[in-house]
Amino acid sequence: MTNPPRIYRMSFASVYPLYITKAEKKGRTKTEVDEIIRWLTGYSQAALEAQLEKGTDVETFLAEAPQLNPARALIKGMVCGVRVEEIEEPTMQGIRYLDKLIDELARGKAMEKILRNQYQ
Repeated sequence: MTNPPRIYRMSFASVYPLYITKAEKKGRTKTEVDEIIRWLTGYSQAALEAQLEKGTDVETFLAEAPQLNPARALIKGMVCGVRVEEIEEPTMQGIRYLDKLIDELARGKAMEKILRNQYQ
């Protein structure tokens, strides 16, 4: 990609607090945000914290994810006026998947539904 979107070069550590703030404003927790990120990317908690400390950019954070969850294909709906399931560029789709999951958390959806019934 010759001119990638600015979000790709932003450090994940600069975006992460925004996810937490959004969740906490609606009575949810940092622990739940971390669980969503780990579910989507396959990072352990220690590896997630290492990526945050390192200042890894969003594109690299997603590209180096140990195991993108195959159930992410079940994430459907609109984020920023775009259907996440129709986004073709993998990095942007990963970003929007995470945005969608955090939106669901902030709207009060149960964790087992957000994590696409992982607990069942």
